[in-house]
Amino acid sequence: MTTVNPTVRLADYGDKYEHIKLERRDGILQMTFHSGGDSFRMSGLGHAEIADAFYHVGADHENKVVIMTGTGDAFSANWERGSFDKSTADAHARIHYEGRRILHNLLDVESIVISAINGPSIVHPFPVCADIVLCSDNAAFQDNHVAKGGVVAGDGANIIWQHLLGPTRGKYFLLTGQLLSAQEALALGVVNEVLPRDKLLARAWQLAEQLAQKPQTTLRYSRLVLNQHYRRLMLDDLSFSYGMQKLGQATAAPKSSDPNWGTGAKS
Repeated sequence: MTTVNPTVRLADYGDKYEHIKLERRDGILQMTFHSGGDSFRMSGLGHAEIADAFYHVGADHENKVVIMTGTGDAFSANWERGSFDKSTADAHARIHYEGRRILHNLLDVESIVISAINGPSIVHPFPVCADIVLCSDNAAFQDNHVAKGGVVAGDGANIIWQHLLGPTRGKYFLLTGQLLSAQEALALGVVNEVLPRDKLLARAWQLAEQLAQKPQTTLRYSRLVLNQHYRRLMLDDLSFSYGMQKLGQATAAPKSSDPNWGTGAKS
């Protein structure tokens, strides 16, 4: 039986976010990321919303399984870099805080998390931090901090990609801007299954429904056990990597004048 947290309910946060549609059925919460109903573009508001949404999703004990998916032809392939307020030290500190909370709050979610990545995922690696990662056959994965942005591969990308790919492959991926196709990501263990896009979400729901039949404590405590190492990596290195990224930006001119350097793959 679901143990209800009386202080956090879907009714309180379900319609709160401009960039995340939330809907739940039988204990399965689907988070659909979007920008105006199309593919999600990371913006200042979207960045803040993701951190806040993961906190509320994790605190709501009626969520047994969480599905993360996107909209349109890509999960996320663009930054709206000009939408981030960097006019003051406090504004920079808020971005740093939100960036850390995105990953800490996601890993603190005690529901099983399934990603259904519906196309290229270029901007932020949080979709591959799920317990089960599915992707469409047109998906692709890339990190452009160094290759196009000329900035330190921080804000958790350094942790996630080395965790998934191993240190040798991870460093190559981060330093060269290597583009991984869906099948390459499958072969390297980044994703668990590759499916036609029109079958992706149905497969995610099939897995979620199977898992939701298990006792809630089994799911929650399995999530804790299986991600304990990941959480330790984040605690040890996430703030450090953000600090080095900010220091690098403060002491060197950007290597790219392209405001949309996050864009790296086409569907």
